[in-house]
Amino acid sequence: MNPTLLVLAAGMGSRYGGLKQVDAVGPSGEAIIDYCVYDALRAGFGKLVFVIRRDIERAFRDAIGDRFERRAPVEYAFQELDMLPPGFAVPPARQKPWGTAHAILVSAGQINEPFAVINADDFYGADSFRVLAKYLRTAQDGNVAPYSLVGYTLRNTLSDHGAVSRGVCRADAQGYLQGVVERTKIERDGTGARYVGDDGQFHRLTGDEPVSMNMWGFTPSVFDHFRAEFEKFLRTRGPEPKSEFFIPTPVNDLITAGQARVKVLPTNSTWFGITYREDKPAVEHSLRQLVAQGDYPKKLWA
Repeated sequence: MNPTLLVLAAGMGSRYGGLKQVDAVGPSGEAIIDYCVYDALRAGFGKLVFVIRRDIERAFRDAIGDRFERRAPVEYAFQELDMLPPGFAVPPARQKPWGTAHAILVSAGQINEPFAVINADDFYGADSFRVLAKYLRTAQDGNVAPYSLVGYTLRNTLSDHGAVSRGVCRADAQGYLQGVVERTKIERDGTGARYVGDDGQFHRLTGDEPVSMNMWGFTPSVFDHFRAEFEKFLRTRGPEPKSEFFIPTPVNDLITAGQARVKVLPTNSTWFGITYREDKPAVEHSLRQLVAQGDYPKKLWA
């Protein structure tokens, strides 16, 4: 069975200042997601599922979704604050979305096969889709769930225009993930990087650390696992108005409990993305270079 590509596109784009998921950056008006879908389809992914908000549905379909429906089955899942398990309610002060792991949960009704998860506004590179598709084709649920992620070098994922959040990975000698720590407010610091810890102080990073750029591989067992973990999260951190249920949180718990193993998949792809509006010219330049060297046609959907 060909795997499905789950695209997380419900983000508000508050730092960027607009609906960056549909912004044109390619030489023929393509958005970053066009390149991801192009790479995914040629790697063998068979279906596309987009997680969006209802208030951006029409704009997203008009600008992005409709053109993919001619090339692959396309489905939509909607991430809203009130999509909570029975017995839970949205706290009065809550405005921030519940996070990336919650976005996976709301897609449970659309996915019954192994699937990859990506952000709509990140460029992952063709090789990353090939290695992940290959792994997912043989992934089968058992007593221990066979999950995966594609890792990137930290310094190659930073923005020159502001701080970012990254999941810093730790793997064993066999390449299996031991844990991911979500670090926020990471910025360049010479040849390395630094981040602001929970203590409010800066802490150094070498820049060589492998990081998750939210390119994960899962089997359908993840929905039951994440549902249980989300209820734990809501009981402990749900009242916090800005807390988020990030993917690394339940994955770490599943690894610790021996319920999942996560293979870190090496790739020679280069990652880049748009976090701030000032990142856009660099992304446009990188895509022009890739087109010029023959990695992509000048017009993707001719």
